[in-house]
Amino acid sequence: MKTKKMKVVLLIGFMALSSFVKAQTVTIGEDEMKKSKEWIDSLELNNKEKEQRLIQVVGNHLASVKDWHNTHPVSTVPAGINPLDGKPLSELHRQIIADSAMPSTVHHDLMNGLRKDLSEEQVALILDKYTIGKVAFTMRGYQAIVPEMSATETAEIQKLLEKAREQAVDYKSMKEISAIFEIYKTQAEQYLNNHGRNWRQMYSDYTKKIKAEKAAKKQE
Repeated sequence: MKTKKMKVVLLIGFMALSSFVKAQTVTIGEDEMKKSKEWIDSLELNNKEKEQRLIQVVGNHLASVKDWHNTHPVSTVPAGINPLDGKPLSELHRQIIADSAMPSTVHHDLMNGLRKDLSEEQVALILDKYTIGKVAFTMRGYQAIVPEMSATETAEIQKLLEKAREQAVDYKSMKEISAIFEIYKTQAEQYLNNHGRNWRQMYSDYTKKIKAEKAAKKQE
């Protein structure tokens, strides 16, 4: 009798689990599959089995991010204030809040799937595809603004920008991705201020220099 009841319980549990898995499965659209294939092909792995696994991993992640974004619009987050500054939440802030509630398993599945078949350098190349190379672009900006930027400063800012990149891949729009980078850029500028630099002054000096260079070119 107990064995029969146990079988029934297990069957019900299995059915519930199957329903949950189906509910979590997303359909990879043509756009996501095309983008995923282009990104993986750019690595030139010359290994069909790895390539197929990775295309599926990236495609599933892209589809999951899109699906969550489309089913969790701004309207799902009530209007309110940012507790850090008391200002009203913008639509962008509210969308980021909605998208940030996506299950963490989506991100973990992407990173674990990439690291299963790729080196850390190759993983970084794929994350760069998601974020259109914002790490290198932003770093070049800091190196132009900060006079004689030290190796220690470079390493610390690089670390922050790489954190921004990995977090940003879970967001759908470039506006959201840029906003995630802004969080870590603020931390980078605070780091510089805390270690003997004056970010506001350096930025002011840099903009004046650029304006002067443009003015000089016009006079040529």
